[in-house]
Order: sequence, then C-alpha cells, then structure tokens
Amino acid sequence: MNIMDFNVKKLAADAGTFLSRAVQFTEEKLGQAEKTELDAHLENLLSKAECTKIWTEKIMKQTEVLLQPNPNARIEEFVYEKLDRKAPSRINNPELLGQYMIDAGTEFGPGTAYGNALIKCGETQKRIGTADRELIQTSALNFLTPLRNFIEGDYKTIAKERKLLQNKRLDLDAAKTRLKKAKAAETRNSQLNSARLEGDNIMIWAEEVTKSEQELRITQSEFDRQAEITRLLLEGISSTHAHHLRCLNDFVEAQMTYYAQCYQYMLDLQKQLGSFPSNYLSNNNQTSVTPVPSVLPNTIGSSAMASTSGLVITSPSNLSDLKECSGSRKARVLYDYDAANSTELSLLADEVITVFSVVGMDSDWLMGERGNQKGKVPITYLELLN
Repeated sequence: MNIMDFNVKKLAADAGTFLSRAVQFTEEKLGQAEKTELDAHLENLLSKAECTKIWTEKIMKQTEVLLQPNPNARIEEFVYEKLDRKAPSRINNPELLGQYMIDAGTEFGPGTAYGNALIKCGETQKRIGTADRELIQTSALNFLTPLRNFIEGDYKTIAKERKLLQNKRLDLDAAKTRLKKAKAAETRNSQLNSARLEGDNIMIWAEEVTKSEQELRITQSEFDRQAEITRLLLEGISSTHAHHLRCLNDFVEAQMTYYAQCYQYMLDLQKQLGSFPSNYLSNNNQTSVTPVPSVLPNTIGSSAMASTSGLVITSPSNLSDLKECSGSRKARVLYDYDAANSTELSLLADEVITVFSVVGMDSDWLMGERGNQKGKVPITYLELLN
C-alpha cells in the first residue's frame, strides 16, 4: 500500500472523527442529544484535582511575590529559567542598605558615635540580607519546586487523560445516537411491507443496526478503559496533598529560621547600641552632654520601669555619684548582656550583682562582681538599689 494513500486515509478518518465529536458536542449544548454522565466518584475526583490546581497556582505565585517583591527581577529569573541558564547574582535590598550604612559610617568616621553606629547597623543589615537569600533558596528548593512540578508535570498528565476521556465520551454518545437513529429507521421500514423496495431497505437498516451495535460496544469499552486510567491518576491527588503538606512544613521551618536569625541579629545590635557611652565625641569633635538612650524591648522596658519598694531606677547622676565614690553598691540587671571578651562579665536580666568603680576605667563601665566572677559591665544595663 502506498504510504501517501495510507496518510490520506488516516487524515480522512481523523477528520471524520473530529467532525462527529464536534456535532455531538454541539447537539449536547443545544439539548438535542443525550450526554453520558460520569459516576459521582469520578466527578468528585475531577473537581478535587481542578481545585488543587487552581489553589496551588495561586499559592505558588504569591509565594514568589513574597520572596521576590520586585516584578522585574521575577521576570528576569523566569527568562533565565526557561533558557536553562543561571541568573546572575544580585545584591538584595538589606545588603544594599547595609553597604550604604557602612560606607556612610566610614565617611563620618568610625571613631564618632554616629559613624560607629552606622557601621554596626550596616553589618547587621548585611547579615539579614544573607539570611534573606538563604530563605529564598531554601523555599524555592523545598516548597516552590514541588508545587511547580505538580502544575507542570502531574496535572498536565491528568489534563491530557481528562481530555482523552472527554473525547471517548463524545465517541460513545455519538455511537449511541447512531444506533438510536438506525433502530428508529428499521422500525419505520419494517411497517412498510407492501413492496420489495421496502424489504431491501429493511435489510439495509438491519445491517446498519448491527454495525452501530458493534461500534457502540467498542466505544463503550474504550470509554470504560479511559475512565479507569483517569480515575487512577486522580486518586493520586491525595498523595500530592500529603507531599505538599511536608513541603509546607519545610517552608514554615525556613521562615522560622529566618525570623529567628533576624531577631537575634537585631537583639545583638540593640545591645551594642545600648552599650554606647553616654558622653561621646560628636561628629564635629565637640563634647556632647546628651546621653545615648538605651533602647529596650517593650517587655523589658515595662518590667524595668515598674516601681517596687527599695528600688530606684539608675539615673545619670546616681551613676556619676557611684563612679566618684570608692564603695560598692548592689545593682539589678535590666536585661541580658553577653560579654564581648574575657574582661567583661555576662549578665542575666533581673539578677542582682555588686558593682564598684575602678580608677581609670571608662566612664560608662563599672566593675561587676558575682560570687568569684568579676568583669566589666555597661552601666546602661544596670539600675542601682538602695
């Protein structure tokens, strides 16, 4: 057989099938043909799959917006991904802010209070930027990629099989319609037995009924087989939900790590700024008489400001008096302090220690004593007791 003849016949057959499906679909929409309904279980599975697809796309897109708010950057990453190339590394907003602060602090002078504070803030911002980068990488790998794999992989397979099921259903209904028409014609012609011509028509329509019945059996078998294949695929949606739940836990854990890191970085920065001298050289190298206020968390500030019997919140004058006297005093620690080196004493909030001044020590530090432990402590972390 000529290959060209085969291709033409196949093309004609495909065109006939497509036309038959189109006619059947149109008649169903117009209410002129019956439609085979899927069983309730399969309908529920199809609805669940469609719902999963819609919400997975929304969650995935909004997560991308959360991790990368810049739409231009998202488009660039999408293009590089489609080209199967690695996107160039770019500095993120916290890192850029941190670099600006460090450069400004260097320009103003690291020896000045403002310059030093800018540098410390800049270093913290850059650490936050690094943590932000790690959050994006971890979330993309453990959360976004599995969701995208479902949309571009599993669901595409489901959609393909669902379309095949729709076609098999249209073929089945078209076969039912043809059989119904053939039987109706056979019945009409069987009532006309007066002439030989009608007898020939009866034989023709009997053959048409037999052919239509055979076609119906074939299309019914193909429809049942495709319905089973689609059902098996759809039942995997429950496994997909379980997998996405694990991915969601990974995403939450990545966020917890990120926010915990940011909190710790800012807490450390707050302590560093809180330990700045109350009297320092200003940016124009003139002595400033305004002390740097210590910034405390709300919970710490409220407890430190609570008034109790025998407790006096340390004021600059009280601290100055203590620096000038040679005796020791009891002091309550306002909040935790981690020693920067071996000459300092680590502190715990609300503990009571003994403090005293040492000749030649910096004006904003006292010597603290707890049992047999001694070390320098910042006065801004203390309140004197009567």
